[in-house]
Amino acid sequence: MLAGGVGTRARPFTHTCAKQLLPLANRPVLFWVLDEIAASEIHRVGLVTTPENHEEIRAAADQEFGRTLELTYLVQKSPTGLAHAVSTARSYLGDDDFLMYLGDEFLLGGAALLLEDFARLRPAAGVLVAPVEDPRAFGVVETGPGGRVRRLTEKPAQPRSNLALTGVYAFTPRIHNAIDRLVPSPRGELEITDAVQVLVEDGRQVRSTRSPGHWCDTGSVEGLLRANELALEAMHPQLLGQVKGNCEITGPVHLDEGSRVEDCTIVGPVVIGTGTHVRDSFIGQYTSIGQDCAIQNSHVEDSVLLSNTTVTGVERLSRSVLGRHTRVESEPTTSSGTEHHLVLGDHSRVVLRR
Repeated sequence: MLAGGVGTRARPFTHTCAKQLLPLANRPVLFWVLDEIAASEIHRVGLVTTPENHEEIRAAADQEFGRTLELTYLVQKSPTGLAHAVSTARSYLGDDDFLMYLGDEFLLGGAALLLEDFARLRPAAGVLVAPVEDPRAFGVVETGPGGRVRRLTEKPAQPRSNLALTGVYAFTPRIHNAIDRLVPSPRGELEITDAVQVLVEDGRQVRSTRSPGHWCDTGSVEGLLRANELALEAMHPQLLGQVKGNCEITGPVHLDEGSRVEDCTIVGPVVIGTGTHVRDSFIGQYTSIGQDCAIQNSHVEDSVLLSNTTVTGVERLSRSVLGRHTRVESEPTTSSGTEHHLVLGDHSRVVLRR
């Protein structure tokens, strides 16, 4: 599993947090990925990290999965491409077949299906793909009969297919020789798409499997919000916190133990973390509120609020991501009906005025 990268598209949050630890329905992206891997009956996982995020990733993964998965940590010293990350893990992988999974991708059920096809067809490589509206932003796969891959192109200006690589691959050891023959791409990286294309050009069988469900790249703010929606739809809600006063709760809503909602309207799917207090507020669909937050006299919907966030008197906060220890307040002069879309890093403070 690749848990490296600098996360430039998810800034400002990745200045203070590894992108794989940003939350979806109050669980780090990393945990959703490891859940998928475990559900595929894989028990040995090598996590490729960076020198900067190594300790943070290791602490989180060990705490949640240290007893259920055999975890090994491998440091990629420089961010020089996905194929280089595989080379970093070469001694760990040995001559085994392996699943490669990008640690900032959110999907449900696809990895197991890819591995089923890989075991049945025994290609040199298998790639999990999904149709997208604008393939120009992705690695694109052209296929022939039976899903056999004819060509892979990284972010083509004129795509010949709408099938995008989802960041989940199954490989035989043949991929190592293909990587050894690569030269850096124009952006100075060893591209895994180029390595798979080498297998295609060598006449090796490369097969595609279509993802059966939703897939989302969480590497950007918009991607994080979309993935949060999908994660909320997949959660199993329970009302474990306190519900006081005149509250109206509809749809799937999860309240962690130690949370409290008072005189609120909550329309799920919504998750509210432990230690959080929500009072005299409307919390709309697709909202995740982390632990130890305080929301008062506000309207929040379709947003992700990280831990220790305070929102007070904000008439409408929508499509927003607020970092840890963020404060958003509204003065009485703020115009009525204003909708706010905010992306704020950790320890920010915003006072909204007309």
